[in-house]
Amino acid sequence: MNEANLEPMSRRAPGTASGITIPRYDMTAVAPGIVHIGLGGFHRAHFARYTHDLMEVDQAALRWGIIGAGLRATDIPLLETLNQQDGLFTLIERDLDGETHTLVGSIIRAVDASKDSTALLDAIAGPLIRIVSITVSEHGYHLDSATRRLNFEDPAIKRDLSEPQRPLTLIGILVESFRRRRDQDRRPFTALSCDNIHDNGRVLRAAILAYAERVDADLAAWIDENCRFPCSMVDRITPVPSADQRREFQEQSGSLDQAPIFAESFRQWVLEDEFSDGRPDWDRVGAQFVTNVSPYEKMKLRLLNASHLATAGLGTLAGYDTVRETIEDPFIRRYMERLMESETGPTLPPVPGIDLAVYQRTLVERFANPAIHDKLQRINADAPLNLLLDPLRDRMAIGGTIDLLSLGLAAWLKRVKVEAALPTSGRPMGKSEEQLQQLSQTIADPALFLDVSEIFGDLGSDPRLKSSIRHWLTALDNDGAIGVLQSAARTGLL
Repeated sequence: MNEANLEPMSRRAPGTASGITIPRYDMTAVAPGIVHIGLGGFHRAHFARYTHDLMEVDQAALRWGIIGAGLRATDIPLLETLNQQDGLFTLIERDLDGETHTLVGSIIRAVDASKDSTALLDAIAGPLIRIVSITVSEHGYHLDSATRRLNFEDPAIKRDLSEPQRPLTLIGILVESFRRRRDQDRRPFTALSCDNIHDNGRVLRAAILAYAERVDADLAAWIDENCRFPCSMVDRITPVPSADQRREFQEQSGSLDQAPIFAESFRQWVLEDEFSDGRPDWDRVGAQFVTNVSPYEKMKLRLLNASHLATAGLGTLAGYDTVRETIEDPFIRRYMERLMESETGPTLPPVPGIDLAVYQRTLVERFANPAIHDKLQRINADAPLNLLLDPLRDRMAIGGTIDLLSLGLAAWLKRVKVEAALPTSGRPMGKSEEQLQQLSQTIADPALFLDVSEIFGDLGSDPRLKSSIRHWLTALDNDGAIGVLQSAARTGLL
C-alpha cells in the first residue's frame, strides 16, 4: 500500500477508500451529548454503532455525539489515534455471508484521564452532556469480590477519597461530576452502565451513593433523589484486532485508518427506560427499551459470558488460542451445550420474546464463527470470575448439580496456577486472577485458592464445592482438559 497516495481521515474529507460506507449525515455537525468512559473496541462496535445508525435516520440525533475517555495508560495509543482521525474509525462486521465496512462518525473526540481527570471532568460538566455511559469492566468499579459493594480498602478508592476533587477512579469521577452539576444548579446526567455486571445500574448506583456518603452526605442525598442509573444488557462479540488484521484491511481497502475494529454481525442492546434528562431514540435502530432488563441481562451473563469463561479455561489448558478453535473441539463444544442445558440455563427466569433453546444454539454458532478471531486471552483477562460463581451459588442453593460449573471453575483455577509459573507476558489481568497469581508463589495447591474469602466469600468454604473442585483438579492433572472431557462423555456427564 502506497500511503503517499491515500487521503487522511477527517470529518470534512473522510477519504475515498474502497468498499467503505461513508456516513450520509453531516459529520461536522455532530455535537456532544454523551461522554463515554472506557473507550475501547466494544463501545465502538456497539454503543457508537447504534448512535451512528440513529444519526443516519434522524437529523436530531446529531446532538448525541460521543466524547470518549480512557482511564488506563494502556488506552492512550487508541485515544491519540482517534483524535488524529477526528474520532473516525471503520467498523468491519463479519459473518458467514461476508463482511461490511462502515465509517462510524458518532465519536467526536477522545480524552485521556489515566493520570489527570481534569479534562474528563470538564467534558462531563459541559452543558450539553446528558448521559455518561460506562464500559470499564467489573474491575473498574472497585467492588469487593464477595459482597459486590464498593471496596473502601482499595488503594485507588482511598486515594480518591483523600482528594475527592481530583479523582482517578470511575466512582470518584462520577461523584465529583455530580457535585459540580449540583453546585452549578444543572440537571443531573444519566449514568448508564454497559458492563457485564448483574444489575449493573443498581450496582453502580450503590457504589456511587456509598462513596458520596463519605464525601458529602448532602450530595449523596441529592444523587439519591435526582439521578438515574438504568440497567442495560449489551451483546456483541468484539475481538481485539491483530496488527496483521489491521494491515490486511488497510491494504485491501486503501484506507489509512489506524483504528479499525472487527465484530460479528449479531448485536443486541436492552435498556431500562429510566433517564434523567432525555435520551436518543436508539429503539429506532434496533435497541429495546423495557421496564425490567434483568431477565435479558441474566440470560446473557449466564449463557454467553459464563460459557465464554468456562470454555476459555478448558481451551487454554488444551493448548488452543482462539474461541473458534476451542468450540470446534467436539468435546468442548458438547461441554458448552450441556453446561447451558443442565446447569446455567435452568437458573434463568422466562425471558420475554426469547426462545432460550434457540438462543443457546445460536451462541454455539456465534462462538464457532470462522470470521471472528477472538482470543482466549481476551476472555481470560476481561471476564470476571463471578460469571461462574453466581450460577454456582444459585445451583447449590437448590441442591442442583454443579459438576460442569465446578469443572469450569477448576479449569480457571488450574490455568491461573499454570500461568503464574510462566514468565510474565505483561497482558492485562482481572483483580481475582492477579491476586491468585500472587498467592501462587506461596500456595502450591490451587484447590486452596477457594479459601480466599475476598474472592469466593462463603461459597469457597462449602464442602460440596471443595470436593468437586478437588476431584476435577486431580483429573485435569492426570488426564488433561480433553482427556477429562472424553471421560465425562463416556460416563454420560456430557
